[in-house]
Amino acid sequence: MPQNKRESLIYTVLMCFTMVLWMCLYNVALQYGAVSLEVVAAAWLGFPIAYVFAMCCDWFLVSRLAKGFAFRFLVRPQDSPLKKVVCVSGCMVVPMVLIMSLYGACEGAVHTGMWSGVPLQWLINIPRNFVMALPFQLLIAGPLVRRVFRCAFPEGTVLA
Repeated sequence: MPQNKRESLIYTVLMCFTMVLWMCLYNVALQYGAVSLEVVAAAWLGFPIAYVFAMCCDWFLVSRLAKGFAFRFLVRPQDSPLKKVVCVSGCMVVPMVLIMSLYGACEGAVHTGMWSGVPLQWLINIPRNFVMALPFQLLIAGPLVRRVFRCAFPEGTVLA
């Protein structure tokens, strides 16, 4: 886990990049009904704005709330690092799915002009995004980003 603000920012940049890119691909593939180069291109075009929005939500709101909740109700200082990582990751996924599902519903309304459908689309997006985001975070993105992060910032080293 990151040891200071600088490491925390770098970790967040890596994790957000991985999660947002994957979820963009997933949602565009659901929209198109298949996986193709057209899906990859459409997801890549929508990625930058979604990434900036997700980074801001994560850095300024969700991270603080999720860690506060996890360390207040779910984990204690003496708990294993694995339990801490799983609890904080789970606490991050839930609000990010809620926020980014609303973002996706609004993005769809921008393209179609059907703003009245945003609440229903948001409610549809939440479970379908959650069933992808949580396992992806716990099984793929989390371990991958932690490994890359630890290669760049070995534990116990102080980098100025």
